[in-house]
Amino acid sequence: MNKQELVVKIEELQNRLADINFYKAIELPQNPMVFRNSRRDIARMKTQLRKMELVENSQA
Repeated sequence: MNKQELVVKIEELQNRLADINFYKAIELPQNPMVFRNSRRDIARMKTQLRKMELVENSQA
């Protein structure tokens, strides 16, 4: 994925996580691991994005 795709995907996952947290107050989720997995996916993508930024800065 390129940098722009990562940013878009991170935003989508953050919105999804917010929705899940909102609906958690109404009804318990079918799979409670979805919270953990979503947070981890976001962290992985942010790490990859940061690596890309560091590579760009080192080349400049």
